[in-house]
Amino acid sequence: MSNYRRSREPGAIYFFTLVTHRRQPVLTTVPLRQALRQSIQEVRASYPFRIHGWALLPDHLHCIWQLPLGDEEFGLRWSIIKRRVSQQVGRDGALSASRAGRRELGLWQRRFWEHRIRDEVDYRRHMDYLHWNPVRHGLVQRVADWPWSSFHRLVREGVYPQDWGGCGDIGGAFGE
Repeated sequence: MSNYRRSREPGAIYFFTLVTHRRQPVLTTVPLRQALRQSIQEVRASYPFRIHGWALLPDHLHCIWQLPLGDEEFGLRWSIIKRRVSQQVGRDGALSASRAGRRELGLWQRRFWEHRIRDEVDYRRHMDYLHWNPVRHGLVQRVADWPWSSFHRLVREGVYPQDWGGCGDIGGAFGE
């Protein structure tokens, strides 16, 4: 078992990446999108958090959340969300003994990546990264063409111009 320690700061803003088990390209299917939306709404009713940004790709998702002041329990929220989505959509294929022993349903990788946002520059870089991700993976030519992203809401709010990420590269800010 690793000794990985997650950054925990009440009220902080976090960037997350979650991946499907064996990179199953199922997250953008209608049943899974609906299950994810419903699970998030249910969890937010009991354990509030603010969603700053979101990008849903076929086999993974990126998002930026802000937890309430005095609350650092993002792991609890993700555990409930992942479990509820898995229960709603079921699973495909046989499970390993390890996964069966942990009562996992085979939809998600066990762990997720989290990064505490340090400052405004870090925030902007991660927002740009998650919105650019569908282009990076060759799913669309322009950021605006990807339907499962908070980019469209942020354009309406005046945060991004409609043509942001229309062509070219965002400068390799993440070593790409």
